[in-house]
Amino acid sequence: MTRNLATSLAAATLMLAGCSTFSDMTEQTIATADLINADGTQVGTARLLERGETMSIAVTTTAVPAGVHGFHLHTTGQCARPDFTSAGGHLNPTDQEHGTLNPAGAHLGDLPNLRVEPSGRASLTADLTGTRAQVLNWIFDADGTAVMIHSGPDDYRTEPAGDAGPRIACGVLTRS
Repeated sequence: MTRNLATSLAAATLMLAGCSTFSDMTEQTIATADLINADGTQVGTARLLERGETMSIAVTTTAVPAGVHGFHLHTTGQCARPDFTSAGGHLNPTDQEHGTLNPAGAHLGDLPNLRVEPSGRASLTADLTGTRAQVLNWIFDADGTAVMIHSGPDDYRTEPAGDAGPRIACGVLTRS
């Protein structure tokens, strides 16, 4: 066996040994949401993902206006068109202020801005704060949770929604 091959195999073995099980490396979809715009057209999909104790939200868009858009979890699993205000405010089960730049923030509903290409396409995956059990309880409470895209960027500090503008796409997370 060549020295380089032996070194590579040893490194791979050490990396795998650092994982407690192979399932820790497996990502599983827990819930999905079809994102619709004000006229009811599907413009993307969101997925709630689990990898061990880490919970993440992943969004992919296909027809959202180009630019930077606020992306949030909202407190109520309703997406009544055309303005999606039925989804309530941001999901904030720990009663924090808004925004990652706010010294008293952020809360569970605060997510990174979504950067949409001129084609209308974007993708983003963001880890959620809290344990697996907490996140599942908060998202699947009695009235559910909506995934929201806003017309403008979130400034990561302004109460209550980062000055992100009107809601342009919404979807309700439903267990897979």
